[in-house]
Amino acid sequence: MKPFHLVVGEDLPKRFLSAAALLVALGLMFGLTFLVAWGAGWGFWPKPLELLTLADGTKVLGELWDRESDPVGTGLRWRVKVGNRDLWGSDFRVVRQAEVVKVERPTDAWVLERWEYGNFYGFVLSLDADGQVFDPKTPGFQAILSRKLREVASLKRQSDKLAAKVARKAQASEEELARLASLQQAQEGCTLLMTTAGGERKDIPCAQVVHARPMNRLGFWGKLAVFGERWLEFITAEPRESNTEGGIFPALFGTSLLVLLMTVGVVPLGVLTAVYLREYAGDTRFTRAVRLSVTTLAGVPSIVFGAFGLAFFVYTLGGTVDKLFFASSLPTPTFGTGGILWASATLALLTLPVVVVATEEGLAAAPVEVREGAQALGATRWETLRYVVLPYAKPGIYTGMILAVARAAGEVAPLMLTGVVKLAPALPLDSSPPFFHLERKFMHLGFHIYDVGFQSPNVEAARPVVFATTLVLLVLVVLLNLLALILRNRARNRVMSQAL
Repeated sequence: MKPFHLVVGEDLPKRFLSAAALLVALGLMFGLTFLVAWGAGWGFWPKPLELLTLADGTKVLGELWDRESDPVGTGLRWRVKVGNRDLWGSDFRVVRQAEVVKVERPTDAWVLERWEYGNFYGFVLSLDADGQVFDPKTPGFQAILSRKLREVASLKRQSDKLAAKVARKAQASEEELARLASLQQAQEGCTLLMTTAGGERKDIPCAQVVHARPMNRLGFWGKLAVFGERWLEFITAEPRESNTEGGIFPALFGTSLLVLLMTVGVVPLGVLTAVYLREYAGDTRFTRAVRLSVTTLAGVPSIVFGAFGLAFFVYTLGGTVDKLFFASSLPTPTFGTGGILWASATLALLTLPVVVVATEEGLAAAPVEVREGAQALGATRWETLRYVVLPYAKPGIYTGMILAVARAAGEVAPLMLTGVVKLAPALPLDSSPPFFHLERKFMHLGFHIYDVGFQSPNVEAARPVVFATTLVLLVLVVLLNLLALILRNRARNRVMSQAL
């Protein structure tokens, strides 16, 4: 036998290679997470407003986003977010550093975040509210403006809610219509008169303004408060401006509900399949064919599952349900079109092989001595399975659930055929009877990233939204996996304590 030090010496290269591979994998994982978090944080952090005076006398006001080498000259060129899309048609302007003669940060420059046309960068000339005109030099002007914007925002929420209620009715009452007209008229009593850096004037109704902030007056704590407000709005609000601004709550809610429904569907089916194959079927041609099919399904591209879900779940099952129970609404389909129910069923089928294989491995972990001991004490086959074998298999079941959740949360291709949409006007779960609307289409974080990052008409301005949505999706997957890991560890500890 070789001396111990020689054996250790021969193992050192393998250990170093294994450690290096682990470090590379961890570096890539943390590097990706840091890159995404940095992109999201940079996009949401308040940036100062730069007033650039060019050599020809032109003035440009906006946020400095990028610096890059000037392909024409020897210096740099700046990409400035100038906003005011309703005036100039573009959010960005490229400025050569050689053309800039002066750079300022005026304290009276404002950023207006609007419901439409993106941000407006300029200077406040006056605020006309309910017949009163306020000058920006008026003491407490910022507090007055904030209060008026909150009042108008409250009126707008009431108006939008009432308008949606009226739209759902076949015929609205005169009282509701009068109330709606009154709310809309009340919003028109507040207007901001703005001017751009170039001197162009613009009347902006307060109902179009989401936030108004003098960015260059904010200190560190003020910027930190704005940073937190933006993240809170991003998580809890609905999207606006073709999903490039606003929040992602419908997508976050749709992703969470989709994964929950998928888990509820795939875990019982996968466990029952594994129990039958492992405990009852034996080694026959049929079971070998089933195992071969399960293994083959694990390697099928996800878009194929999407096509199957569209053909079988949507058109076949959904069409049948419509004919039997919703014939009065035809030819408009109810379940015969994509929805969160069919998308969940498609993802359940997609992740079924993972749960089956993990559960079979968990069932195999039950010691033969424990099985035979239970049967020797008079337990039936079912009692042995239920009270002895399945507790040993719980860690394997949770492992399969973890893998299924991790894969399903990021899948997009099958959903594009079975119910995901760019913008869902109503959530699948709300306060309207019957409260749970499985036939509705839904939004998804993965599709939201694809849509905003590659299909948006304003990709550059939407870049922070892409990074932030990616970060939220990563956090959601980690939280779901962490919950499953906690359940698996509890089950494993319970089994070990019983074994001792």
